[in-house]
Amino acid sequence: MENATIRQKINVENLRERFLAYVQIDTQSSEKSDTYPSTLKQLDLCKKLLGELQAMGVENARMTEHGYVFASLPGNLPADHPVVVPAIGLIAHVDTSPDVSGKNVQPQIHANYDGGNIALPGDPREVILAAENPELADCLGHDIITSDGTTLLGADNKAGVSEIMTAIEFLLNEPGFLYGPVQIAFTVDEEVGAGVTHFDVEAFGARYAYTIDGGTAGEVEDETFSANTVDVTIHGVNVHPGYACDVMVNALKIATEFIAELPAGECSPETTKGREGYVHPNTINGNPGLVEMRFMVRDFTMEGLTEKVRLLENIRDKVQENWPKARIDLKVTESYRNMKYILQDYPHVVDYALEAVERAGIQPLRNLIRGGTDGTVLSYKGLPTPNIFTGGHKFHSKQEWVSLQDMTSAVATILHLLAIWSERGEVAD
Repeated sequence: MENATIRQKINVENLRERFLAYVQIDTQSSEKSDTYPSTLKQLDLCKKLLGELQAMGVENARMTEHGYVFASLPGNLPADHPVVVPAIGLIAHVDTSPDVSGKNVQPQIHANYDGGNIALPGDPREVILAAENPELADCLGHDIITSDGTTLLGADNKAGVSEIMTAIEFLLNEPGFLYGPVQIAFTVDEEVGAGVTHFDVEAFGARYAYTIDGGTAGEVEDETFSANTVDVTIHGVNVHPGYACDVMVNALKIATEFIAELPAGECSPETTKGREGYVHPNTINGNPGLVEMRFMVRDFTMEGLTEKVRLLENIRDKVQENWPKARIDLKVTESYRNMKYILQDYPHVVDYALEAVERAGIQPLRNLIRGGTDGTVLSYKGLPTPNIFTGGHKFHSKQEWVSLQDMTSAVATILHLLAIWSERGEVAD
């Protein structure tokens, strides 16, 4: 089926209305919770999606005990189809970032965008500046969707959820469009790094998958940071300050010295881009007797990650020497690893996605993620999973925005991707 025909048959009105409905459901996850999912309100959207899938006729749609929504379509390839087509997964997460409120989202449609800044009506201080959003120049004439400026929008990742649901609708309504088996998953708690903690890859049933969780139209991302978390605990000696002479060892002062030893002007999130990694002091809590600090360590290579951990260890040793009466403990925990190390063994999985973007009429852009995705962990669980764009921008902020036309392009890309898999099938080892 030609791209023009596919686009013509995508129900853009339903895509828009789904997205507007989904973003108004508060699904903000929490880093402070010890439940799974971290907030029960995420299940409000999961239940809605389950009901919509069942209403479409997806008979095996189900919710797992951990809140994931799983479903599958068997495909419609003839029995004598000439190639073996594996089951392909489509994945998006329902939760939104803890950084900005997702409650009472009031979506705004700025129809037929004609250039310039976009003022958000709920807060005059929130203006999406064209000069700071160069992607807007590619969206002239588009319908731009934002919040009212008092909350985030929730395009991350409800744009991806809406696009998958609209692609499913297309597949069910267009019997002439040939595709192989499709597995669908909507996950929880991605924004707090636990999106696939309980994801059963075998039960999911896909051989390869794609998260629909990227940004700029045309992007296919097959590389992420490798990540460690480093916890530094400083044990000082705390006594009444009136009687502290020659006794107190103030852990807060030791913590400031520790942070001051970090490289100035480099190796931090605010000074790095592209393939540059960083060491990021993310949280600090404590008092003169005990301080706990958490550092995020990121790099695209294992060698770079090891060097950055060693940097913190060297700082620990130096500061410990300066404060012999204190004790400084350092614990390194693996967070996730660059999915490139897995995906490089399955180049066709990414190549098919890039070709799908091109068939959808967009310039494909192979890119990397300065972060991680559900696909990062899934790739190491045995499910190679690159990331495809949604059309969203400025995620985790009140100035988040998405183009409806780019969302339509994401749906078209998903459909072309399934068509390519049905044409080419698995590549022999």
